[in-house]
Amino acid sequence: MILVWSMGWTLLILLVVLTVVHGNPTVMVRTGSGPTVGFDQHPNSVPLGEDIQTTTEGESEVVEEVMTTGVLNPSHYPARRAATVVQHYLNTRYGSPYRWIFLSTVHSGSAEEVAEMGRKYQLALTMQEMISNVSGQCSAELFFPGGEGQSAPQVQASCEGLHQSNTTAQEEAFYQQHRTSNNLASGNNIPDSYGHVEPSMKPFWHLGGVASSFIMLRESNESTLYNMAQVANFTQLETEKDQLRFNYHVLLHEMISQEIIHWKLLVTWSPEQGVQVLQTELQPKCHHCEAPPNTTN
Repeated sequence: MILVWSMGWTLLILLVVLTVVHGNPTVMVRTGSGPTVGFDQHPNSVPLGEDIQTTTEGESEVVEEVMTTGVLNPSHYPARRAATVVQHYLNTRYGSPYRWIFLSTVHSGSAEEVAEMGRKYQLALTMQEMISNVSGQCSAELFFPGGEGQSAPQVQASCEGLHQSNTTAQEEAFYQQHRTSNNLASGNNIPDSYGHVEPSMKPFWHLGGVASSFIMLRESNESTLYNMAQVANFTQLETEKDQLRFNYHVLLHEMISQEIIHWKLLVTWSPEQGVQVLQTELQPKCHHCEAPPNTTN
C-alpha cells in the first residue's frame, strides 16, 4: 500500500513538471475542413487555405486567422497586398529610369465591404524611392471591384516627402544620350543569376520595373501579390515623336501562386511625357522557370 501510494505521487509530480515546462501544447487545432477546437471563428476571418499566418511557440504551432475586414494587422497579407497595389499605382504616375518606388512599411490599415460592389481599403504607408533612398509618408484609399469579371483596382494616394529628390538633370542627360545615339541600346537577364546589375543597365532595369507596374496594377486583385523578377531582355527602337521607344520582355513573380509570368511590352518614355505602356502581350506559361535572386543594386 505504501509503495503504490508513493508511486502515485511520483507520477503526479512528473505530470505537473511536464505541464510547467511545455505549457499549453495546442492553442488551436484544425483538421481538414472540420470545426475549430478551442476558438470561436470570427465571421470576418478567412477560411483555412487562403490567408493563414503560422508561428511557433516552443514545440507547438499557433495558427492565426487573418482578418480581411475591419482593422487589419499591417504585417499580414491583406494589408500588404493592398499596399503593394498602391506601390504600382505610384510608379505608373511618377516612375522613370531614375525614380522607382517601393513599399517600405505598412503602418495601419482597415477594410470594409461595399455591398455587392467590392472591398475598400484605407492605408497609412511609408514608401521609399529606391535610387535616392528618399522616403515619404503616404495615405491611400484602394477599392477592389467585386463580381466575376476581372477589373483593375481603383487607387487614390497622396504622399509627403516622396518627391523631394530632383532627377531632372539625370533624366535629361539619359534622354539626350539615347535620343541621338547611333547605337540603339539592348540588354538581357537584368539582374543576372547572381543578382548583379551592370551600372550602365540600371536605368533600363528601373524603366522595365516601372513599366511592369502598369501590368501589375491592372492584373492585381485580392488574391495576388506581384513584383518584377527580371528584365529578360529589352531592345531600343527608333525614336518617334521625341519619345524613346523600347520593346521589353519582363518576368513577373506572382508570389502567392509562385508562378513566373512572362509579358512583352512596348514602352515609351521622355522627361516631359513620362513612362507610357502602349502595348502588352501575355506570353505562354513557362513551367520550368524560376525567379532570379532579388537585388537592390
